[in-house]
Amino acid sequence: MELNLQPLGEVCAVSGRSFVAGERVVSYLVRTPANLEVQRFDVVANEHERFQPSGSVVCRWAHAYKPRKAGENPDKALKLTAETLFLTLADPANELTPENTRLLLFLALMLERKRVVRPKGRTADGLRNIVEHVHSKQLFEIPAAELTPEFFTQVQAQLSVLVVSKSDDATPRGEGVVEKTELSNSSE
Repeated sequence: MELNLQPLGEVCAVSGRSFVAGERVVSYLVRTPANLEVQRFDVVANEHERFQPSGSVVCRWAHAYKPRKAGENPDKALKLTAETLFLTLADPANELTPENTRLLLFLALMLERKRVVRPKGRTADGLRNIVEHVHSKQLFEIPAAELTPEFFTQVQAQLSVLVVSKSDDATPRGEGVVEKTELSNSSE
């Protein structure tokens, strides 16, 4: 599955104020109930408490604002794949929420099977797994967790928000039978 999202905004979705280079921005992926599409909203970090999403928040991450360079192709960055979502959520500068942690663990498991990331062991305290992104050779520390049936049910509910087609109803699937959900990988 690929998501085509808007590029990083240049103004805060709450205040309408233009972002400044280096400013901390919180980005949200929100599934709107009206058209069932996933939209991106960018908000200045100190105003994110005032953000009122018009649908279900699929995930959020915080990062420093980097204005686009002249001549940069924004379409290349718009294609959100499992690999780019993993790299975004695994970035040490991002604050992990419980929802993001589940999604990150699932993406790491899926990308390990596709040989995009490689396990490299655990941290000294044993609380985090170390994985290497094969293409960039960058190491990431992700929380170590037990992958229980409840974990996969929660991930299924979270992913169903992203993959429900317009012909489906707006309520996320997440209870009952686990359906096969696959995100595409940019290396395929």
